[in-house]
Amino acid sequence: MSTRRTILRGGIAALGAAAVTAACDSSHGNVGGAATSTPATGATGTTGATGTAATSGSTSGSASGSTSKPSSATSSSSTPPSSSPPSTSSAKPTPAALWTPGPGELDPDIKAVAVEHITAQLNRPDLQIFDAQYGGLLDTSASVLVVTSVATYDVRLVQASPRWQVTQVNPSNPGSPTATPSAAAQALLASSRVSLPPAGLADVRSGQVHDSVLTVLLGLAQDHELTVSVVRSGHPIDVFGTTRPSDHPRGRAVDVWRIDGNAVVNPATPTALVDNLMRRAAALGSYNVGGPRQLSGPQFFSDRTHHDHVHMGFTT
Repeated sequence: MSTRRTILRGGIAALGAAAVTAACDSSHGNVGGAATSTPATGATGTTGATGTAATSGSTSGSASGSTSKPSSATSSSSTPPSSSPPSTSSAKPTPAALWTPGPGELDPDIKAVAVEHITAQLNRPDLQIFDAQYGGLLDTSASVLVVTSVATYDVRLVQASPRWQVTQVNPSNPGSPTATPSAAAQALLASSRVSLPPAGLADVRSGQVHDSVLTVLLGLAQDHELTVSVVRSGHPIDVFGTTRPSDHPRGRAVDVWRIDGNAVVNPATPTALVDNLMRRAAALGSYNVGGPRQLSGPQFFSDRTHHDHVHMGFTT
């Protein structure tokens, strides 16, 4: 696959540069130190979606509106790709209007820098941001997954003064829809209880997400309404700070950031709601379940990265 596009802070990029590899899932947990810099082999590009978040039945995130259907176009631009030329309208929303940190966020300004960068580069009045989730959080480096109505962007940052600095952006590329979706994929796409962002919706349609992921989401949705942040594309290739492959790019993981409308990161969200979902995911077959608290059992883990979502990984 092609080398990921690199977008430097300020909007000037050298295309085809090596990507810093990292990931959200742990297998188990993050490793201290800076992220490893190696050539990335994952897919690149954009979902090409516009407008509101695409869902399998309801709108993901806090925005409202109709469902968007992402395409699989790959961008060759040095800015975050868009399915249409940037708007010159003076009514562009500010980053703060698109996303603000909620209660319980760790180092919220790191996420704010990532959101501001994507907002400035896309320059779209119709842009919606549904979530800003950590893909990795170390002492001096981080990955923020900015989930938007255009694509999902893996934004890499390093510690700097007075604010963290964006060094690289890797956009999602779910691939083309399959002509033969599995029964589990069709069931999830028809569900009104699992909200998927554009990149996640296109991931499921591509046929590259394992049925183990889809069936567990369907099982959990029997008791809860789930808002998904990341499935396969738009996620780092390797576990943050290591060279261990992440389950996400292989279509064997999913992250959930809201349960029954309650953000995982919010201290007001009942701990039992999050913890019971994690235990249920393990019971349904996830071998690697991460979240804001360490639960008893070898399949569970917790770290700073997973303070804001529940990760579920699968072996097949």
